[in-house]
Amino acid sequence: MFKSKKLFMALAFSALFIGGCSKDASEAEEDVATPEKESVIDEPVKEAVEIAPLTGEAVAEEVTQRPIIVTINNHPAARPQSGLAAADMFYEMLAEGNVTRLLAVYQSKLPENVGPVRSARSYFVDMAKGFGAFYVAHGYSPEAKSMLSNNVVDNINGMNYDGTLFKRSKERVAPHNSYITAENILNGAEKVGASMNYSEKVRQAFYEAEERGKIGIETSQVDIYYGNNEYFHNSYVYDHQNNRYGRQSAGVDTKDMLTGEAITLANVLFFEMKHQTIDNVGRQDIDLTSGGNAYVFQNGYMREVKWANIDGLPMAVEESGELVKLVPGKSWIHFVPSSPGLQAMVKTQP
Repeated sequence: MFKSKKLFMALAFSALFIGGCSKDASEAEEDVATPEKESVIDEPVKEAVEIAPLTGEAVAEEVTQRPIIVTINNHPAARPQSGLAAADMFYEMLAEGNVTRLLAVYQSKLPENVGPVRSARSYFVDMAKGFGAFYVAHGYSPEAKSMLSNNVVDNINGMNYDGTLFKRSKERVAPHNSYITAENILNGAEKVGASMNYSEKVRQAFYEAEERGKIGIETSQVDIYYGNNEYFHNSYVYDHQNNRYGRQSAGVDTKDMLTGEAITLANVLFFEMKHQTIDNVGRQDIDLTSGGNAYVFQNGYMREVKWANIDGLPMAVEESGELVKLVPGKSWIHFVPSSPGLQAMVKTQP
Protein backbone atom coordinates (compact mmCIF):
# COMPACT_ATOMS: atom_id res chain seq x y z
CA MET A 1 0.00 0.00 0.00
CA PHE A 2 1.34 3.35 -0.99
CA LYS A 3 0.34 6.56 0.72
CA SER A 4 0.34 10.01 -0.84
CA LYS A 5 2.16 12.84 0.90
CA LYS A 6 0.04 15.54 2.39
CA LEU A 7 1.00 18.93 1.14
CA PHE A 8 -0.49 22.20 2.20
CA MET A 9 -0.41 25.42 0.21
CA ALA A 10 -0.95 28.90 1.59
CA LEU A 11 -1.67 31.75 -0.75
CA ALA A 12 -0.82 35.26 0.38
CA PHE A 13 -2.05 38.37 -1.33
CA SER A 14 -0.46 41.81 -0.91
CA ALA A 15 -1.54 45.27 -1.97
CA LEU A 16 0.87 47.93 -3.11
CA PHE A 17 -0.03 51.31 -1.75
CA ILE A 18 1.26 54.32 -3.66
CA GLY A 19 0.40 57.70 -2.35
CA GLY A 20 1.60 61.07 -1.35
CA CYS A 21 0.74 64.64 -0.75
CA SER A 22 2.44 67.98 -1.35
CA LYS A 23 2.01 71.55 -0.34
CA ASP A 24 3.58 74.64 -1.92
CA ALA A 25 4.29 77.48 0.53
CA SER A 26 4.15 80.86 -1.21
CA GLU A 27 6.42 83.74 -0.09
CA ALA A 28 3.53 86.12 -0.72
CA GLU A 29 1.71 87.84 2.13
CA GLU A 30 -1.03 85.14 2.02
CA ASP A 31 -0.08 81.55 2.43
CA VAL A 32 -1.75 79.73 -0.51
CA ALA A 33 -1.75 75.92 -0.32
CA THR A 34 -2.02 73.66 -3.31
CA PRO A 35 -4.76 71.01 -3.11
CA GLU A 36 -3.71 67.85 -1.42
CA LYS A 37 -3.33 64.96 -3.88
CA GLU A 38 -5.52 61.92 -3.25
CA SER A 39 -3.79 58.75 -2.23
CA VAL A 40 -3.66 56.20 -5.02
CA ILE A 41 -4.12 52.56 -4.12
CA ASP A 42 -3.36 49.75 -6.51
CA GLU A 43 -5.44 46.77 -5.48
CA PRO A 44 -4.48 43.43 -6.97
CA VAL A 45 -7.07 42.01 -9.32
CA LYS A 46 -8.51 39.03 -7.52
CA GLU A 47 -10.04 36.46 -9.78
CA ALA A 48 -12.63 34.36 -8.01
CA VAL A 49 -11.70 30.76 -8.63
CA GLU A 50 -14.46 28.27 -8.02
CA ILE A 51 -13.89 24.52 -8.02
CA ALA A 52 -16.33 22.09 -9.58
CA PRO A 53 -17.30 19.63 -6.80
CA LEU A 54 -17.14 16.48 -8.93
CA THR A 55 -14.11 17.21 -11.13
CA GLY A 56 -11.93 19.46 -8.95
CA GLU A 57 -11.43 21.71 -11.97
CA ALA A 58 -11.56 25.51 -11.87
CA VAL A 59 -14.80 26.99 -13.19
CA ALA A 60 -15.82 30.59 -13.77
CA GLU A 61 -18.82 30.54 -11.44
CA GLU A 62 -19.87 28.62 -8.37
CA VAL A 63 -21.64 25.39 -9.26
CA THR A 64 -25.18 25.59 -7.94
CA GLN A 65 -26.74 22.93 -10.16
CA ARG A 66 -27.97 19.83 -8.39
CA PRO A 67 -26.29 16.67 -9.74
CA ILE A 68 -28.28 14.89 -12.45
CA ILE A 69 -27.77 11.19 -13.12
CA VAL A 70 -28.92 9.67 -16.39
CA THR A 71 -28.95 5.93 -17.12
CA ILE A 72 -27.32 5.64 -20.54
CA ASN A 73 -27.65 2.61 -22.77
CA ASN A 74 -24.29 0.91 -23.44
CA HIS A 75 -25.47 -1.80 -25.80
CA PRO A 76 -23.41 -1.84 -29.02
CA ALA A 77 -26.54 -0.75 -30.92
CA ALA A 78 -26.67 2.39 -28.73
CA ARG A 79 -23.13 3.57 -29.48
CA PRO A 80 -21.89 6.20 -29.92
CA GLN A 81 -23.96 7.82 -27.20
CA SER A 82 -24.91 11.49 -27.05
CA GLY A 83 -24.03 13.89 -24.26
CA LEU A 84 -21.05 12.04 -22.78
CA ALA A 85 -18.62 14.94 -23.15
CA ALA A 86 -20.60 17.10 -20.71
CA ALA A 87 -20.55 14.55 -17.86
CA ASP A 88 -18.33 15.03 -14.82
CA MET A 89 -18.22 11.36 -13.86
CA PHE A 90 -19.19 7.99 -15.29
CA TYR A 91 -20.10 4.75 -13.57
CA GLU A 92 -20.22 1.50 -15.53
CA MET A 93 -21.80 -1.66 -14.14
CA LEU A 94 -23.75 -4.73 -15.13
CA ALA A 95 -27.47 -4.51 -15.78
CA GLU A 96 -28.11 -8.10 -16.76
CA GLY A 97 -25.91 -10.94 -17.93
CA ASN A 98 -22.65 -9.40 -19.17
CA VAL A 99 -24.32 -6.26 -20.57
CA THR A 100 -23.30 -3.02 -18.86
CA ARG A 101 -25.00 0.34 -18.51
CA LEU A 102 -23.62 3.76 -17.72
CA LEU A 103 -24.60 6.27 -15.09
CA ALA A 104 -23.52 9.67 -16.37
CA VAL A 105 -23.30 12.30 -13.63
CA TYR A 106 -23.89 15.89 -14.75
CA GLN A 107 -23.32 18.96 -12.64
CA SER A 108 -20.76 21.37 -14.11
CA LYS A 109 -22.78 21.61 -17.33
CA LEU A 110 -25.63 19.88 -19.12
CA PRO A 111 -25.56 18.47 -22.65
CA GLU A 112 -27.92 19.69 -25.34
CA ASN A 113 -29.18 16.13 -25.72
CA VAL A 114 -28.42 12.89 -23.88
CA GLY A 115 -29.04 9.23 -24.59
CA PRO A 116 -30.03 6.68 -25.51
CA VAL A 117 -31.68 6.60 -22.08
CA ARG A 118 -32.30 3.17 -20.61
CA SER A 119 -34.07 1.56 -17.68
CA ALA A 120 -33.37 1.80 -13.96
CA ARG A 121 -32.05 -0.81 -11.55
CA SER A 122 -32.34 -0.66 -7.77
CA TYR A 123 -28.62 0.03 -7.34
CA PHE A 124 -28.82 2.83 -9.92
CA VAL A 125 -31.44 4.44 -7.69
CA ASP A 126 -29.17 3.91 -4.67
CA MET A 127 -26.37 5.74 -6.48
CA ALA A 128 -28.66 8.65 -7.31
CA LYS A 129 -29.73 8.81 -3.66
CA GLY A 130 -26.09 8.85 -2.54
CA PHE A 131 -25.40 11.82 -4.79
CA GLY A 132 -28.61 13.60 -3.80
CA ALA A 133 -29.17 13.66 -7.56
CA PHE A 134 -32.18 14.12 -9.80
CA TYR A 135 -32.49 10.78 -11.59
CA VAL A 136 -33.45 10.20 -15.24
CA ALA A 137 -34.21 6.77 -16.74
CA HIS A 138 -36.55 5.14 -19.27
CA GLY A 139 -38.02 1.97 -17.80
CA TYR A 140 -37.23 0.02 -14.64
CA SER A 141 -36.79 -3.37 -13.08
CA PRO A 142 -39.55 -4.41 -10.63
CA GLU A 143 -37.36 -3.42 -7.66
CA ALA A 144 -36.44 -0.06 -9.19
CA LYS A 145 -40.08 0.65 -10.11
CA SER A 146 -41.09 0.23 -6.46
CA MET A 147 -38.30 2.56 -5.30
CA LEU A 148 -39.13 5.23 -7.87
CA SER A 149 -42.86 5.01 -7.17
CA ASN A 150 -42.10 5.58 -3.49
CA ASN A 151 -39.98 8.63 -4.34
CA VAL A 152 -36.74 7.28 -2.92
CA VAL A 153 -35.19 9.88 -5.24
CA ASP A 154 -36.61 12.75 -7.27
CA ASN A 155 -36.94 11.42 -10.80
CA ILE A 156 -38.59 11.37 -14.17
CA ASN A 157 -39.01 8.24 -16.25
CA GLY A 158 -39.64 7.71 -19.93
CA MET A 159 -42.41 5.27 -19.11
CA ASN A 160 -44.47 8.27 -18.03
CA TYR A 161 -43.21 10.84 -20.53
CA ASP A 162 -42.48 8.87 -23.72
CA GLY A 163 -43.09 11.16 -26.67
CA THR A 164 -43.26 14.29 -24.53
CA LEU A 165 -40.14 14.87 -22.41
CA PHE A 166 -38.44 11.86 -23.98
CA LYS A 167 -38.14 11.74 -27.77
CA ARG A 168 -37.52 8.73 -30.02
CA SER A 169 -34.79 8.93 -32.65
CA LYS A 170 -35.77 7.62 -36.09
CA GLU A 171 -32.14 6.68 -36.71
CA ARG A 172 -32.20 3.85 -34.17
CA VAL A 173 -34.63 1.16 -33.11
CA ALA A 174 -36.20 0.68 -29.69
CA PRO A 175 -35.06 0.23 -26.97
CA HIS A 176 -31.94 2.04 -28.18
CA ASN A 177 -33.56 5.28 -29.33
CA SER A 178 -34.87 7.26 -26.34
CA TYR A 179 -33.32 10.69 -25.82
CA ILE A 180 -33.94 13.70 -23.61
CA THR A 181 -32.72 17.29 -23.84
CA ALA A 182 -31.31 19.35 -20.99
CA GLU A 183 -34.31 21.63 -21.31
CA ASN A 184 -36.71 18.73 -20.86
CA ILE A 185 -34.78 17.40 -17.87
CA LEU A 186 -35.29 20.76 -16.16
CA ASN A 187 -38.90 20.89 -17.35
CA GLY A 188 -39.42 17.43 -15.91
CA ALA A 189 -37.94 18.45 -12.57
CA GLU A 190 -40.39 21.34 -12.46
CA LYS A 191 -43.30 19.01 -13.28
CA VAL A 192 -42.51 16.76 -10.32
CA GLY A 193 -41.68 19.64 -7.99
CA ALA A 194 -37.99 18.78 -7.61
CA SER A 195 -35.57 21.52 -6.63
CA MET A 196 -32.49 21.71 -8.84
CA ASN A 197 -30.44 23.71 -6.36
CA TYR A 198 -27.24 22.07 -5.13
CA SER A 199 -27.60 21.24 -1.46
CA GLU A 200 -25.91 17.85 -1.03
CA LYS A 201 -22.15 18.29 -0.92
CA VAL A 202 -20.62 15.09 -2.26
CA ARG A 203 -17.21 14.49 -0.71
CA GLN A 204 -14.32 14.28 -3.12
CA ALA A 205 -10.60 14.82 -2.51
CA PHE A 206 -8.34 16.21 -5.22
CA TYR A 207 -4.62 16.72 -5.64
CA GLU A 208 -3.37 20.28 -5.47
CA ALA A 209 -1.57 21.66 -8.50
CA GLU A 210 1.94 21.03 -7.11
CA GLU A 211 1.18 17.50 -5.92
CA ARG A 212 2.43 14.95 -8.42
CA GLY A 213 0.30 12.06 -7.24
CA LYS A 214 2.48 9.52 -9.04
CA ILE A 215 2.09 6.62 -6.65
CA GLY A 216 2.23 2.90 -7.31
CA ILE A 217 3.35 0.90 -10.33
CA GLU A 218 3.88 2.67 -13.62
CA THR A 219 1.21 1.34 -15.96
CA SER A 220 0.44 2.55 -19.48
CA GLN A 221 -2.69 0.53 -20.25
CA VAL A 222 -5.51 -1.22 -18.43
CA ASP A 223 -8.21 -3.46 -19.89
CA ILE A 224 -11.47 -4.58 -18.29
CA TYR A 225 -13.45 -7.56 -19.55
CA TYR A 226 -17.13 -8.15 -18.77
CA GLY A 227 -17.54 -11.78 -19.82
CA ASN A 228 -16.17 -13.04 -23.13
CA ASN A 229 -18.04 -10.57 -25.34
CA GLU A 230 -15.60 -8.24 -27.07
CA TYR A 231 -18.27 -5.53 -27.15
CA PHE A 232 -17.78 -5.13 -23.40
CA HIS A 233 -14.00 -5.17 -23.47
CA ASN A 234 -12.90 -1.67 -22.47
CA SER A 235 -9.34 -0.40 -22.80
CA TYR A 236 -7.73 2.68 -21.25
CA VAL A 237 -4.40 3.96 -22.59
CA TYR A 238 -2.43 6.67 -20.81
CA ASP A 239 -1.26 9.68 -22.83
CA HIS A 240 1.80 11.24 -21.20
CA GLN A 241 1.43 14.51 -23.10
CA ASN A 242 -2.00 15.47 -21.81
CA ASN A 243 -1.96 13.35 -18.63
CA ARG A 244 -5.25 11.72 -19.61
CA TYR A 245 -6.53 8.25 -20.44
CA GLY A 246 -8.15 7.56 -23.77
CA ARG A 247 -10.97 5.00 -23.74
CA GLN A 248 -12.02 2.33 -26.22
CA SER A 249 -14.80 -0.23 -26.25
CA ALA A 250 -14.41 -3.18 -28.63
CA GLY A 251 -11.44 -1.36 -30.16
CA VAL A 252 -13.46 1.79 -30.96
CA ASP A 253 -12.81 5.16 -29.31
CA THR A 254 -15.55 6.23 -26.92
CA LYS A 255 -16.91 9.46 -28.41
CA ASP A 256 -19.76 11.85 -27.91
CA MET A 257 -22.07 11.63 -30.93
CA LEU A 258 -23.11 15.26 -30.45
CA THR A 259 -19.64 16.77 -30.58
CA GLY A 260 -17.49 14.02 -32.08
CA GLU A 261 -15.22 14.52 -29.06
CA ALA A 262 -13.27 11.51 -27.78
CA ILE A 263 -13.72 11.01 -24.05
CA THR A 264 -10.54 11.45 -22.02
CA LEU A 265 -10.23 10.78 -18.32
CA ALA A 266 -8.04 11.89 -15.43
CA ASN A 267 -8.92 8.89 -13.24
CA VAL A 268 -10.00 5.32 -13.90
CA LEU A 269 -11.14 3.24 -10.93
CA PHE A 270 -12.32 -0.32 -10.38
CA PHE A 271 -14.35 -1.46 -7.35
CA GLU A 272 -14.76 -5.14 -6.59
CA MET A 273 -18.35 -5.77 -5.42
CA LYS A 274 -20.55 -8.73 -4.62
CA HIS A 275 -23.01 -9.46 -7.44
CA GLN A 276 -26.01 -11.77 -7.32
CA THR A 277 -28.26 -12.85 -10.19
CA ILE A 278 -31.86 -12.38 -9.00
CA ASP A 279 -34.07 -13.55 -11.89
CA ASN A 280 -34.11 -15.64 -15.05
CA VAL A 281 -33.48 -12.54 -17.18
CA GLY A 282 -30.07 -12.27 -15.56
CA ARG A 283 -30.73 -9.05 -13.64
CA GLN A 284 -28.22 -8.33 -10.93
CA ASP A 285 -28.19 -7.15 -7.35
CA ILE A 286 -24.95 -5.32 -6.48
CA ASP A 287 -23.73 -4.77 -2.92
CA LEU A 288 -22.81 -1.08 -2.70
CA THR A 289 -22.23 -1.03 1.05
CA SER A 290 -19.85 -3.76 2.26
CA GLY A 291 -16.59 -2.38 0.83
CA GLY A 292 -13.78 -4.30 -0.78
CA ASN A 293 -10.74 -4.17 -3.03
CA ALA A 294 -10.18 -1.40 -5.55
CA TYR A 295 -7.67 -0.26 -8.18
CA VAL A 296 -6.89 3.36 -8.99
CA PHE A 297 -5.25 4.44 -12.25
CA GLN A 298 -4.01 8.04 -12.49
CA ASN A 299 -0.97 9.87 -13.83
CA GLY A 300 0.13 6.69 -15.59
CA TYR A 301 0.38 4.71 -12.34
CA MET A 302 -1.68 1.94 -10.79
CA ARG A 303 -2.15 1.07 -7.17
CA GLU A 304 -4.38 -1.09 -5.03
CA VAL A 305 -6.60 0.58 -2.44
CA LYS A 306 -9.98 -0.15 -0.88
CA TRP A 307 -13.48 1.17 -1.35
CA ALA A 308 -16.02 1.93 1.34
CA ASN A 309 -19.54 3.31 1.40
CA ILE A 310 -19.32 6.86 2.73
CA ASP A 311 -22.53 8.82 3.21
CA GLY A 312 -24.35 6.53 0.79
CA LEU A 313 -21.73 6.40 -1.98
CA PRO A 314 -19.00 3.86 -2.76
CA MET A 315 -15.71 5.79 -2.53
CA ALA A 316 -12.05 4.87 -2.92
CA VAL A 317 -10.24 5.07 0.41
CA GLU A 318 -6.69 4.74 1.69
CA GLU A 319 -5.64 2.24 4.33
CA SER A 320 -6.02 5.07 6.84
CA GLY A 321 -9.64 5.54 5.84
CA GLU A 322 -8.99 8.88 4.15
CA LEU A 323 -10.43 9.46 0.70
CA VAL A 324 -8.15 8.65 -2.22
CA LYS A 325 -7.18 11.90 -3.93
CA LEU A 326 -8.27 12.27 -7.53
CA VAL A 327 -6.50 14.11 -10.31
CA PRO A 328 -8.71 17.06 -11.31
CA GLY A 329 -10.74 16.05 -14.34
CA LYS A 330 -13.29 13.44 -15.36
CA SER A 331 -13.41 10.02 -13.72
CA TRP A 332 -14.70 6.64 -14.95
CA ILE A 333 -15.55 4.11 -12.24
CA HIS A 334 -16.22 0.44 -12.95
CA PHE A 335 -18.14 -1.84 -10.60
CA VAL A 336 -16.94 -5.40 -11.19
CA PRO A 337 -18.07 -8.71 -9.66
CA SER A 338 -15.94 -9.94 -6.76
CA SER A 339 -16.21 -13.33 -8.45
CA PRO A 340 -14.18 -13.80 -10.65
CA GLY A 341 -12.70 -10.61 -9.17
CA LEU A 342 -10.42 -7.80 -10.23
CA GLN A 343 -7.40 -9.97 -10.95
CA ALA A 344 -9.37 -11.98 -13.51
CA MET A 345 -11.25 -9.07 -15.08
CA VAL A 346 -8.61 -6.33 -15.14
CA LYS A 347 -5.37 -6.70 -17.08
CA THR A 348 -2.58 -4.12 -17.10
CA GLN A 349 0.45 -3.38 -19.26
CA PRO A 350 3.59 -1.66 -18.00
